[in-house]
Amino acid sequence: MTRTWTVRTLTDAARARIATARLAAACGVSTVERTRLVSALTAQLRQCLTKGGEWRVDATARPAPGGGVLRVEVGPATRRPEDRQPPWHAAVSCAENPAAPCGGPDGPGGADDDPAALAEALFGADDDASQLLERLDEQESLVAFHREELHQTNQGVLALHAELDAAGRAQLALFDAEQKARKEAENARGRLTFLADASAALTASLNHEAIVRLLPALLVPRYARGLDIWLFDGADEVRGEGPHPAAAVLAARSGRPQYAADHPGGLPGVDDHPPSALDPALPLLCVPLLTRRSPQGVLTLSAPPGGWSADDVVMLIELTRRASIALENARRFEHNRDIAETLQRALLTDLPTAPGLALAARYLPATRGLNIGGDWYDAFRQPDGSMITVVGDVTGHGLHAAVMMSQLRTALRAYAVDGSSPGRLLTRLHLFLHRLRLDLYATAVIARIHPGEATLTWAAAGHPPPVLRGPDGTVRILDDKPGAMLGIPLKQEIEDHTAAIRPGSTLALYTDGLVERRSHGIDPGIERLAGALGAFGRTELEQDLQASADRLLHPLLHDSEHDDDVCLLLCHVDAGAPGRGPART
Repeated sequence: MTRTWTVRTLTDAARARIATARLAAACGVSTVERTRLVSALTAQLRQCLTKGGEWRVDATARPAPGGGVLRVEVGPATRRPEDRQPPWHAAVSCAENPAAPCGGPDGPGGADDDPAALAEALFGADDDASQLLERLDEQESLVAFHREELHQTNQGVLALHAELDAAGRAQLALFDAEQKARKEAENARGRLTFLADASAALTASLNHEAIVRLLPALLVPRYARGLDIWLFDGADEVRGEGPHPAAAVLAARSGRPQYAADHPGGLPGVDDHPPSALDPALPLLCVPLLTRRSPQGVLTLSAPPGGWSADDVVMLIELTRRASIALENARRFEHNRDIAETLQRALLTDLPTAPGLALAARYLPATRGLNIGGDWYDAFRQPDGSMITVVGDVTGHGLHAAVMMSQLRTALRAYAVDGSSPGRLLTRLHLFLHRLRLDLYATAVIARIHPGEATLTWAAAGHPPPVLRGPDGTVRILDDKPGAMLGIPLKQEIEDHTAAIRPGSTLALYTDGLVERRSHGIDPGIERLAGALGAFGRTELEQDLQASADRLLHPLLHDSEHDDDVCLLLCHVDAGAPGRGPART
């Protein structure tokens, strides 16, 4: 049951507040929750009165087994298009068996003008405040009790500290030895912690340039005064200009760490070498960056002011080994990513041209992982002069999804030779994918546009709905009943749908990567797309559809990384294209 009050004056606000409090009491809302609800409503009504105008208060009680919900909402009496602020609302839980019907015609939900009723409501509010004060007194008593317990505990702790202090003075010599051992343990723990944190930072990146930039930030000045990274790939040196110490060259050839100084280092697992001719007074530690096949470089560190301990060198050698693995993995990933992106681009076709119809497509790979997936777009002309446009998405990522995407695209073009409708084409694709039994599924939307006709025919299978913008800027989401995903074990006949399309209209087909975010879901994203499409001027889409596609993507993707591929296909019917025949709905 819903109760509504219009608020223009302070008296109206007071009546709405009183009626809400009575409704909450009748619905069995607890005293504390009722008081919180009324206080919040009062503050909101005060803001409304300050702004002026006419406001509307809606209170809705929904009884349910186990307890219902009372929801109160405050907003302008008349919503204007420029109002983007959502109405204020609050909700509280009701009792399972309220004392009276919540919000009934004769119940306490209405705002009674009778002075006696208003006085009764005022006393009721005082009763709620009295109960809250009683609860506060109980809490204060409990706090005082725990304060006394804490005081007693502190007294005991002070006495215990006194005994420990006396025992500590008697064992000062033993504590000195313990502190020395503890310091050594702390140093060891610090090295292990540093190694773990540095390893995590190195392996978190799959960009070898970022890893190279990270190494100096990790090691200087704690473990090195300076650092030189000499990287090479076979016979081609790729980083580390200028002369290199002889110890670095020997480390690259032998695969063993070298210590170059005017005195032996005696470091575990490190060969001693004469001081470098480049700077004889500066000890150097040259550690090869080894891979499973061959060295990929040398890391040369100059000694910090205090030098290195044996444990420091062991840790630095292990860190260099892990950095080498991270660099090798990053290079392999970058190589595979370039191959994947090249393959993905090769699988996407060039868009055809047609009189009276402009097309623009955008494909953006996911911002994480290998840039290859199952999203695709396609457009091709049929013998009758109409244009078939399609956007699809194969589940999953990787080469398997990309291959299946290519097969679906090829099968679609083959099925479309006989001029089948979009619904029939999707039905045949469903059977094709289901019979392959590859545990892969797909979604797709197909639209057939004829620039000389006033009707658009489309069908969807488990795919986000197309968005159609009329020449006057009005936007419609074509969310008629779609079919299920392609390839699932279900027999289905996917239906065709039609919509009127006038010259100057623009149709947007897209994949869920454009509109879906984990924190918001897909429906708000579709609304954002519709709003962005409707915000274009009357001639922007007509003059430059390619630039409009980029402008459409920016507000939808600029504020976050997208974990899925993004595919967008815009189809614009030129404003000068003549229509033939009446538009069907």
